[in-house]
Amino acid sequence: MSEACFTEIEPLLGTQAACAAVGRSRATHYRRLRPNPSTSRPPRQAPANKLTEDEMRAVLDVLHSPRFCDSSPAQVYFTLLDEGTYLASESTFYRLLRQHGEVRERRAQATHPPKKKPELVATGPNICWSWDITKLRGPKRGEYYDCYVVLDIFSRYIVAWCVAPTESGELAKALIADAVRRHRIPPGQLTIHADRGSSMTSNPVVELYTFLGIKRSHSRPHVSNDNPYSEAGFKTMKYCPAFPGRFGSIEDARAFCSRFFTAYNHEHRHSGIAHHTPASVHFGTATEVRSQRAETLRVAYEANQARFRHRPPEPPKLPTIAWINEPNTEEEQPAQKAS
Repeated sequence: MSEACFTEIEPLLGTQAACAAVGRSRATHYRRLRPNPSTSRPPRQAPANKLTEDEMRAVLDVLHSPRFCDSSPAQVYFTLLDEGTYLASESTFYRLLRQHGEVRERRAQATHPPKKKPELVATGPNICWSWDITKLRGPKRGEYYDCYVVLDIFSRYIVAWCVAPTESGELAKALIADAVRRHRIPPGQLTIHADRGSSMTSNPVVELYTFLGIKRSHSRPHVSNDNPYSEAGFKTMKYCPAFPGRFGSIEDARAFCSRFFTAYNHEHRHSGIAHHTPASVHFGTATEVRSQRAETLRVAYEANQARFRHRPPEPPKLPTIAWINEPNTEEEQPAQKAS
């Protein structure tokens, strides 16, 4: 309903009924009756201490002069003050320069392009490994042991691990070389992802990758979720009920890790791989295990279909792919259309 119609019915029905009839808030109606403060307020007068155009030009001319063009506003202000000249305050010098875009850092500033987000994909075992190091508390405060863990992102299988008193690039090199040898990985097949720790980027490890034909990938600086599989594995270990607060010795830490990683590989049903064990997926027996699960569910369904609401149950599907930072296709499509 138009404003003219509202004006006609308001005297007949009253403001409240007229607003209800046209679906208008009474607060909106009364606000429109009040004068607009921005239009009713008189324009603000210029302050008495404002510089005139000639005075501002005089300040800029002095700052641009050959004598002071390489001096800071503070140097110019106090030099003129010592000579008995006052043009404006030091802050006004900065304000005028800033208004003309002449205040900036004069020194060359180092610029670093953003690190590329790692996007890794594995369609089977021994295509992409991830490794990291976590600290295990020793018997004394401030004493720690370093636990190295290398796992396959597709199967979640722990392919290598060790516990050492210190972090070392040489130890990491030996650990990875032994894992590659045991799994008989040909050159050019494997990519190993890690963060940017000193051991991960050390010369012995980089030289090993080059010698064995391994592609390397690193997380972006200060981005913890670029290495999700290793971080999730450490969380599983440290949230284990048997995980102690401290280890009495490095031998105790190694004994615990041996038991834990054996159970993790061969007994733990991982939700990310359809509740199969990492060893079953890694060594290719998961298809047979899933067939056995399907047969067990079929027998249970035939025995009592009503229990399953007359829908035959199926075991979870086996994984076909594993990503580190899967590309967002929804964001890429508009960009492709725009180009």
